[in-house]
Amino acid sequence: MTRRALYDRVAEETASVVIRRYSTSFGLAARLLGPGVRQHVENIYALVRVADEIVDGAAVESGLDSVGAARALNELERETEQACADGFSSNLVVHAFALTARETGFGSEYTAPFFESMRTDLTASEHDAESFDRYVYGSAEVVGLMCLRAFLLERRLSAAEDERFVAGARALGAAFQKVNFLRDLAADFETLGRSYFPGVSVDSFTEEDKIRLLDDIDDDLRMSATVIPDLPASSRKAVALAQGLFAELSLRLRATPADRLRTTRIRVPNPVKLRIAAGALAGRRARA
Repeated sequence: MTRRALYDRVAEETASVVIRRYSTSFGLAARLLGPGVRQHVENIYALVRVADEIVDGAAVESGLDSVGAARALNELERETEQACADGFSSNLVVHAFALTARETGFGSEYTAPFFESMRTDLTASEHDAESFDRYVYGSAEVVGLMCLRAFLLERRLSAAEDERFVAGARALGAAFQKVNFLRDLAADFETLGRSYFPGVSVDSFTEEDKIRLLDDIDDDLRMSATVIPDLPASSRKAVALAQGLFAELSLRLRATPADRLRTTRIRVPNPVKLRIAAGALAGRRARA
């Protein structure tokens, strides 16, 4: 094995460790991906996780203020762009991400809006409709599009097919983000001082607010469910599992009174996750 091949392997192993330590649900879904696709997706999500830690997690607990966090985020973006151009980074997570970006053929058209949304978390505590849509696109939809490039790496598509897959990936990414916003409603407001949904006050969050938001989320989930059966076999079951987990979470949020969502984070119990995983393995259609 060459020194470069060893470095690539260690970088990708590092990316795999990062994401598996941070997300049990993601780890469960990733196990259903084909090996080559799985590594690409883990490479993508590891960088996303590191960026999130800069704006929300370890950086804050280490004492960085918003200026310091912005500096760290800007440096991470610079390293990422340089690695995507050069094919090398001394940051193992960035190196692994660049391997995937270069092989699957995406670049700053996705990374730039992603980092812009991450920067928004350091400067904005509320959103209007326009900034919310822009934030969701950059923080979640482009991540889905990155993964889609990995899913479809060996498939040739017509323009119409590509457009359909892109719409499905964006819808699923948007649904994931909006579900997370809703279940973290109280924590985002009380701990981070953020209220993502336009026109929604956490202090006076109503049942009508909840239903309106969930109707929008379920529209996104229905859209994504129509595309999943046409994904390659190497990714279909994993995406169906992820879609199923968030559809289940949407159902549980709908069944939870709005005033309870102001104080409680709703979860999908592990036995239910395993049931949904079994359904995805059996090839049962994603819930539409």
